[in-house]
Amino acid sequence: MNEDSTKLRIDKWLWAARFFKTRSLAAEAVEGGKAHLNGVRVKPAKAVSIGDTLEIRIGPFQYIVVICGLSPRRGPASEAVKLYQETVESRSARESLAAQLKAEAIHGEVRQGRPTKRDRRHIVRFTGG
Repeated sequence: MNEDSTKLRIDKWLWAARFFKTRSLAAEAVEGGKAHLNGVRVKPAKAVSIGDTLEIRIGPFQYIVVICGLSPRRGPASEAVKLYQETVESRSARESLAAQLKAEAIHGEVRQGRPTKRDRRHIVRFTGG
């Protein structure tokens, strides 16, 4: 019983800390190399303990967190935040990347879906068809 309170599977911890919606998604991410424990690629059954450093990549964002607590069950987001402490460098890098992606989206092409009738006429004129 004492060992259970000091160690927890990495996929279960990622699920309980709300980094992934399901435990199977967390296991797939760990298996795919998206999570590194203390700088080393691990398997989903690897046990984590308090004080370990975890690097998690979700899409373009990378989180570097220090594990502060263990919980075998998934609770509300307010409790999940207490399970880890994100490093200052990680937070600043993630926020700057989010701002950069938002700026690119504003200046990027807005058009979605099929071309309009007007766009189709321009395309036909341009291609000479």
